Amino acid sequence: MAEKQVVIDVGDGAALPRRHDRGLFSAWWISLIGALGIIAYLCISRPDPYWRVLKFLPDGIVVTFQVTILSILLALVLGLFTGLGRISKNRVINLIASTYVEVVRGIPLLVQLFYIYFALGQVFANLPDSNALFIFLKNMPPLVAAVIAMGICYGAYMGEVFRAGIQSIDHGQTEAARSLGFNRAQTMFYVILPQAWRTILPPVGNEFIALLKDSSLVSILAVSDILRRGREFASVTFNYFETYTMVALVYLVITLLLSKIVSTMEERLNYYERR
Repeated sequence: MAEKQVVIDVGDGAALPRRHDRGLFSAWWISLIGALGIIAYLCISRPDPYWRVLKFLPDGIVVTFQVTILSILLALVLGLFTGLGRISKNRVINLIASTYVEVVRGIPLLVQLFYIYFALGQVFANLPDSNALFIFLKNMPPLVAAVIAMGICYGAYMGEVFRAGIQSIDHGQTEAARSLGFNRAQTMFYVILPQAWRTILPPVGNEFIALLKDSSLVSILAVSDILRRGREFASVTFNYFETYTMVALVYLVITLLLSKIVSTMEERLNYYERR
């Protein structure tokens, strides 16, 4: 009797919709329609304060996407080099990559944000004001500190994703490429990584959605993301319940839409792989 393969998809973000979730009564559609319906009902039935809250949040949505996209780009670069370092036969490179993963994954993201923005500034405090770089390091903007902290944190997680994806490719692919005259770098970037990307994409998508949710932590650095804008509105109007209800619904709609985009990209990638 043939053994049935079971794939367990566990992530911190919203679950990626699958092919059998295309029906209108799937969990994804129910969640999206439900969230949009509640937003519409609240804004129509009680425009003050719900509609006022919703009009106050768009600037925060833009900042949230800026932080998320810049952080995920930095995390992808760090993750790629970390993943390559983790499978490297060079003991020094392997040790550096492994230490980076162990240290960063063992420190909460909130502490890393505090450290880079508040504590690290004291290290650069004694630098002379002789050039623009030193001045920039001494007065690092909150948005830059947030992107660096989140990129470094998620780079460690991405490193494990890249390592697992690369190691999932059969070793015969490497041997075949080397027999055709490819060197190690060409084998990795022209043969292994294009195939590994199919395995890497779903967890990268989950990490992207998880990073968007964790971007709410940057509000402690006075970065005007969605949560910060909500806190500003609530502190003036004292409508805390209404404000955070709308903030939660906006986050839910954004993560659901992103999960659908990632799922569509994954399906298209699999389609072209099957052709």
